Amino acid sequence: MAEFLYHLNLTRPGLFNDGGTETEQAALAEHFAWLEHQHEDGVVRFAGRTTTDDERTFGIVVFDAADAAEAEALMNADPAVRSGVMCATLFPFRTAFG
Repeated sequence: MAEFLYHLNLTRPGLFNDGGTETEQAALAEHFAWLEHQHEDGVVRFAGRTTTDDERTFGIVVFDAADAAEAEALMNADPAVRSGVMCATLFPFRTAFG
């Protein structure tokens, strides 16, 4: 297994300020539930986001996959990415400690 990280950005930065549309709220709820499930299954090591609520806000997901193709498929399966509420960029990653 290899370790990967995907970096997430909101496609509409104002989402946190205005609460989002019902569609956006549903996609975010699915995103969190999906990440929690992936973590329980041992795929996602950890995930989180900055505590800023402006255009600088971003999240990261660190996870394991067999290879880059599997990692990209997992990233694209994230409900927030799949719905277009967030855009994601994949990186190979290595945890130094922790």
